[in-house]
Amino acid sequence: MPVIGFHNSHEQVHPARLLEAVQHAEQVGFTAAMCSDHLEPWSERQGHSGFAWSWLGAAMATTSLPFGTVNAPGQRYHPVIVAQAIATLGAMFPGRFWVALGSGEAMNEHVTGHLWPRKELRDARLRECVDIIRALLAGEEVSHEGLVTVDRARIWTLPEQQPALIGPAVTAATAARHADWADGLATINQPHDTLREVIDAYRDAGGRGTLTLQVHVSWDPDPERATAIAHDQWRSNVFPPPLCWDLDTTRAFDQASAHVTPDAVGESVRISADLGQHAAWLAEYAELGFDQIYLHHVGTGQRAFLDAFGEHVLPQLDVTRPAPAVAIDPPGRGQPLRPGQQPQPAVLP
Repeated sequence: MPVIGFHNSHEQVHPARLLEAVQHAEQVGFTAAMCSDHLEPWSERQGHSGFAWSWLGAAMATTSLPFGTVNAPGQRYHPVIVAQAIATLGAMFPGRFWVALGSGEAMNEHVTGHLWPRKELRDARLRECVDIIRALLAGEEVSHEGLVTVDRARIWTLPEQQPALIGPAVTAATAARHADWADGLATINQPHDTLREVIDAYRDAGGRGTLTLQVHVSWDPDPERATAIAHDQWRSNVFPPPLCWDLDTTRAFDQASAHVTPDAVGESVRISADLGQHAAWLAEYAELGFDQIYLHHVGTGQRAFLDAFGEHVLPQLDVTRPAPAVAIDPPGRGQPLRPGQQPQPAVLP
């Protein structure tokens, strides 16, 4: 009985139209939502880059859905600012917000003008950021010197319960690294054997919480049109790491994808005009153990997709609503501070 959510792609759709889409997604039966957090689109054909955190406030205020986003603290975003954003949404919408914290991609982070670190440094920086964010969400005053610097930071408006911090991973090695801090795991559609390896690596390393999958799909009643939509909009998104981490502009992704074929896109996107086939694919992901499955229709038009899946796909899947998105026993963290209570200073290693 999976949660079936709607993924909102800020790179592809104007934020006002995306707000209308997620409101409609709730009306047709989707039970959760998530969104990207990008400064640049993957292709000039996509053409948008709405600011996720502004949009999340509007979306959460005008629907009853729980929401998540994927964020990369440490370069474009300082972790104190990320913690404040998480705390505010968590305080306003209790149990309805989670964030997946990753090590980032050059296309979004290069704009600060700082060196794009090699992967092991990005992973170490992420872990520092996670510990900083956890401490701040617990009401601690934090100072830290390392790959990021924090000087006596404190978040004053805190949620009653810490929102869930999820570990995003596309490889088994990354999933295992997240296991000791994450409240759940998020990944993207890949071959089933790869997904099993990612899940097993996370669980074997002690990882707890929910398993979340984002699935890229392309649907249209015309099979050729469904393929053309995927090729037009998503051919710049087929590259494995490290290429997808290290290309640093939209133009670079367009140049790299100039010779990507429709068949190659089909390895990353579930393309079919058959709604029964889409339902079968999603049922297979649920059988693998995923608790939450978020559908990203890679076309720029969302309404027809939402109507078709709401009427013909979701009823086949026994869709449920998610449990509250809260942290699992945050280690060493207490309750939010009461008004007038003084924080305990924390100097993180």
